[in-house]
Amino acid sequence: MDSGVDGAEPEENERSSPPAGLQSPHMDRNPSPPRDQANGDEREDLDAIGDTAYSKHWLFSTLTRLIQMVTEHSEENSEDQMQLSDDEEEDLCRIWDMAMDKDVAGFLQEFKAADILLGVIAKSRCPRLTEICVGILGNIACFPDTCATLSQNEDLGAVLLLLLGDADPPTILETSRLLLTCLSQKDFCSLWLERIRQQTSVCSSLCFIMSSSTNTDLLEKVGELIDKLFDLDEELMKCWIRSQPNDEKERDGDTDLDLSLCLLEAAKQLRSESLSGLEVYLHIFQLFTTVEEGIQLFAALDGPGKPLWEFVSDVVCEDFCQPNDLPVVLYEQKSILIQALSVLQALYRCQDLWCSRNDTSLSLIGSVFRVCQHQSESKREHSNKDKAKDDQLMSVSLAEITSEFLADICLNITKDTVADLIKNDDLTQKTCQAAAACLLPNFKTSFQHLQDALSEADPQLADMMRTQFPV
Repeated sequence: MDSGVDGAEPEENERSSPPAGLQSPHMDRNPSPPRDQANGDEREDLDAIGDTAYSKHWLFSTLTRLIQMVTEHSEENSEDQMQLSDDEEEDLCRIWDMAMDKDVAGFLQEFKAADILLGVIAKSRCPRLTEICVGILGNIACFPDTCATLSQNEDLGAVLLLLLGDADPPTILETSRLLLTCLSQKDFCSLWLERIRQQTSVCSSLCFIMSSSTNTDLLEKVGELIDKLFDLDEELMKCWIRSQPNDEKERDGDTDLDLSLCLLEAAKQLRSESLSGLEVYLHIFQLFTTVEEGIQLFAALDGPGKPLWEFVSDVVCEDFCQPNDLPVVLYEQKSILIQALSVLQALYRCQDLWCSRNDTSLSLIGSVFRVCQHQSESKREHSNKDKAKDDQLMSVSLAEITSEFLADICLNITKDTVADLIKNDDLTQKTCQAAAACLLPNFKTSFQHLQDALSEADPQLADMMRTQFPV
């Protein structure tokens, strides 16, 4: 798949704009009205769309020209790819920009723009034109009234889901944005979920993108779309997990695509490119671990559990928990660490099915101990009164998942492992104190196992811990 997607990426529910370098000349602000409509006399006031300076006449005539252009090309050269002139592209990008405005979106709705653009998409032999049309629809969908109209259009819904299998990455990117916007509107998300359940090609299309694209924007947006789908519909997630890979149809001669391995491939691609994108994919895997189907998948001897464990372990050890990292580094990365440690804890509990828990790497165990220590130090540096509510909740969540994962590890920890951790300076007096604070009072058995291993590996350190933390 071509990886050359252009364009800046807005947050979910925000409007999209034409890609950089191909925008209309006034992309640092809302576009100006066409020059022949900018004098501001009474006639132009009547021509204005709502309270804007945008011209109804210009918008109407531009869409009319678009219909004529596509129809003529369809009749004359049905198989040849259509090219937009610079002026045509600029005018269409202007409409894309204008659709960010609520009044313009409402006018486009009255003007039946959804049906017009659907017709253009159906006849289009120009990837750039298709991308722009979907982008316009995506901006229109940002407003509840216009989103309702788009969502109730069954033909449009069917076409958009098919566009996820398009060969043009920018078109897929805009389609994913539009679907994500509609799914984020609680009054209409059920309509889209039902369509996606019925359209079996959606899963295979998304798998193909994740397994073949190197485009950061596209992979991140596709991840957000899957994450939203699974967060809204647990049954859909279970269905997609169960259907992999046997029910997947081959595409272009390739072997069947496995959803979990495609997700992992996309996560690997995003690791060095986008932390926010990597976090999205880790959250998808975390969602997998909340259902029995996901646990069975990861526990399977020939399943994705082992490669996922190795990847996430490497991310934690190499990217987030280096020995020389300051506590502030952990503090800034706690959101993604929550997802990573949640996935690792779930995998650890079924790890014996594809390797021994005693084979857990020293670097990962040391990293978990280090997270405990950094959290303890971070608490002292960032008092609760200095934290926003969401930030406090994330800190609590990280503390909880770290304590639970450490408790699981300490239940199986051996004297040799503790001795090696001490030798590598991964287990010091400070680290032991922080670990005790994490484990007590909720995980006394795990703490006792750690104490027993310490007693054999370093009696002096064990006595200090016994004195400070009597159980």
